[in-house]
Amino acid sequence: CSPQYGLVFDAGSTHTALYIYQWPADKENGTGIVSQVEACTVHGPGISSYADSPALAGASLKPCLDKAMTIVPAELQRDTPTYLGATAGMRLLREENSTKAERVFAEVAKSIRQYPVDFRGARILTGNEEGTFGWITVNYLLETLVKFSFAEKWEHPEGAEVLGALDLGGASTQITFQPGGTIEDQNTSILLRLYGSNYSLYTHSYLCYGQTQALKRLLAALCEGSSSPQHVLHPCYPKGYQENVTTAALYDSPCVPTPSTPSTAQVFTVTGTGDPAECKRAIEKLFNFSCGAHGTCGFNGIYQPPVRGQFFAFSGLYYNLHFLNLTSGLSLMSVNATIWVFCAKDWKEVQKDFPDVDKAYLRNYCAASSYVLTLLLQGYKFNDKTWPNIHFIQKVANTDVGWTLGYMLNLTNMIPLETPQRGIALQRNIWIAATIVLFIMLFLCFWLFVAICHQRKLASYETL
Repeated sequence: CSPQYGLVFDAGSTHTALYIYQWPADKENGTGIVSQVEACTVHGPGISSYADSPALAGASLKPCLDKAMTIVPAELQRDTPTYLGATAGMRLLREENSTKAERVFAEVAKSIRQYPVDFRGARILTGNEEGTFGWITVNYLLETLVKFSFAEKWEHPEGAEVLGALDLGGASTQITFQPGGTIEDQNTSILLRLYGSNYSLYTHSYLCYGQTQALKRLLAALCEGSSSPQHVLHPCYPKGYQENVTTAALYDSPCVPTPSTPSTAQVFTVTGTGDPAECKRAIEKLFNFSCGAHGTCGFNGIYQPPVRGQFFAFSGLYYNLHFLNLTSGLSLMSVNATIWVFCAKDWKEVQKDFPDVDKAYLRNYCAASSYVLTLLLQGYKFNDKTWPNIHFIQKVANTDVGWTLGYMLNLTNMIPLETPQRGIALQRNIWIAATIVLFIMLFLCFWLFVAICHQRKLASYETL
């Protein structure tokens, strides 16, 4: 039996990727059977960056679609479900200019429709959906929802603890987990029924707290707090690093509102000071950690129950700490110390240590890794005790961890509400047979009724 394929575009704020999945066609209601065949990174920025030239957004997807057409056999392409899901970058563009967002989507859809696939639409995911589908991906791949047992049937694993999911993109960050008690705020609550089991999850997405937008907001805050508008000191950039930044490029996002008294400078110079303590303080100012009315919260007054259980941290959370070799279960003290030492280095030393890394990324690693720690510890309220419960990962079973797999599983109905049973085909056959018998009996009853009526009419004629 030929396998089936599925394609999902992850249109993020900073880049787009196409994931190609495959599964045996005769096991569509099973699990643990979807594998990732390929991931193709689309060249260029995220589709929201093409707001003023939407046709380029559509054109950018073609090389990855061409690649997919060499992987999916020609005879299976027309039955290949294909989706595009956009996240926080397009959420921001829709907020800023919904007409531009619609034009980008129209061009993207036009490009995909030029290929012989079963295109099922392009849409913007809500923050809660992004968090939930990421959670489904993690737990599906780790078989905490259902697994194929030695008895050769699908079973809910006894005593399997589901894992929480932590995600950091360019424009938003998500936290999703199963808390210990009831969820007090319904806006952060999601109820799922998967494989016959109920899951009550806490999920929240913080828009403008993705890495790219957070670091932009950090630079804007340093700029606005600077004594000289032309010269800005940046404690998270390595000592001796210098660059010119245009005011237009800094204030080009809804996440970075233009100050009430804007600077007259069109271009300003940013100089790194490599000061880890000052860097930490500046990053903390991006958050409001007080809980206000909520006894328990994440940050900015958003309700969050205390973190519970094991968590998988992926996307930006993984990449930033992996750069400094901090993803292999080190203590919080070691992680803190390593980031501190790296943040105190000067630019020449950093370039010498990492000669092959693009300078635009390299200058950001101190700020990004410090931001990750602040987000996890003071934002999501992990501590010394719960830190070892966070597992930083990129892949599980050669499959990238993110929302795309959970999204496709949901839309292709590969996550049934009830546990699949081996005897389901037999039960269906019995049901079909019973329906046919009932139909024949009703048919016979109808003709018997007609015959009786006819007989009575003949009898009445004879009487006359």
